[in-house]
Amino acid sequence: MQVGLDHVLRTHPRLFKGKRLGILAHPASIDKNYRHILEILEKESGAKIEALFGPEHGFDGHAQDMESVFEKHTTSKSGPQIYSLYGSTYESLKPQKSWLNNIEVLVCDMQDVGSRYYTFIYTLAFCMEVAQQTGTHIVVLDRPNPINGYNVEGNLVSEKFRSFVGYFPLTNRHGMTIGELAQLFREEFNLKCKLTAIPMKGWHRRRYFDELKIPWVFPSPNMPTVETAVVYPGMCLLEGTELSEGRGTTRPFEIFGAPFIDGEKLVKRLHEFRLPGVRFRPLSFKPGFQKHAGKICNGAQIHVTRRKAFLSLLTGVAILKATYELYPNEFQWRHRAYEFVEDIPAIDLLSGNKQLREAIEAGAALKKIQASWEEEKESFLKIRKNYLIYT
Repeated sequence: MQVGLDHVLRTHPRLFKGKRLGILAHPASIDKNYRHILEILEKESGAKIEALFGPEHGFDGHAQDMESVFEKHTTSKSGPQIYSLYGSTYESLKPQKSWLNNIEVLVCDMQDVGSRYYTFIYTLAFCMEVAQQTGTHIVVLDRPNPINGYNVEGNLVSEKFRSFVGYFPLTNRHGMTIGELAQLFREEFNLKCKLTAIPMKGWHRRRYFDELKIPWVFPSPNMPTVETAVVYPGMCLLEGTELSEGRGTTRPFEIFGAPFIDGEKLVKRLHEFRLPGVRFRPLSFKPGFQKHAGKICNGAQIHVTRRKAFLSLLTGVAILKATYELYPNEFQWRHRAYEFVEDIPAIDLLSGNKQLREAIEAGAALKKIQASWEEEKESFLKIRKNYLIYT
């Protein structure tokens, strides 16, 4: 098993030698020997590295979610410039044209987690958009979808609800790698830059990351393990509420709750849904930061018992539905600005439309909500199959 970074200098040396390079990466951009892409390309590519670009959380991965990063400095007196692609405005999410004018090749090497909310894939798309204008060659070094590249779940993002957590009409769990997505973006959404995706060797679609003999480095501060990524396509929906999704604890997205919840009562209701591949356990926790920081929250921990049967999105929706049913007076949707959008509720941005929120408020059956995704999922599958690299 080799990621793109493991073999690109051996199989595609001409992409880099003598070129002016930019690197879009983060701490998880390492090879099988734990060496970071910057170290490798500096020493072995024969290229001049002109600039480094950091997605959300920063090039060095220190920032929390939605925390502005103001990187515009050099790594040393003679080192490359570092630019942030996640500042304080929506405009800061795209590289300025002047930043790419002098770059012949922008190497993109980021570990995605398989969910459309995860913003790295849109940072890549925005770089592709600007690269059309500057003539910069985008080279994507592919990495595994950590929750497998086979299972797909969810609906599409409607045009009115496009944002940085859902810029293109992808399903919530898309079942693609970042290299496959780059090719889909280019052809389906008219990002006609010069693009080369360097495939992995030895990866198969049904494999999870922890089944591979390669190191896991958490790609963002609240994505510490593969188990986190497994539950994320459903549990990220809690960011659209005032429930704690476990940020500020050691098990983000695997635990959830709020001060007003009775964990035993909530778990009893969740088990009545008979969700596949999952059990819930009541618990109490105290977040160290973000929602309900310093307060005792009651809720539950998700225990995935059969990963291949587990439906993360359906589970996340069931949690929203159960909490709304049990605590209609205390439950709140998030109405504060979310990912630079102030006039659309965060839950609508995450779910891609207003239908999920309205269905939960109307008491719609969980199976009816799940069935509402199927038509859009099938349409996505027809497009998706044209860009799959691996079997």
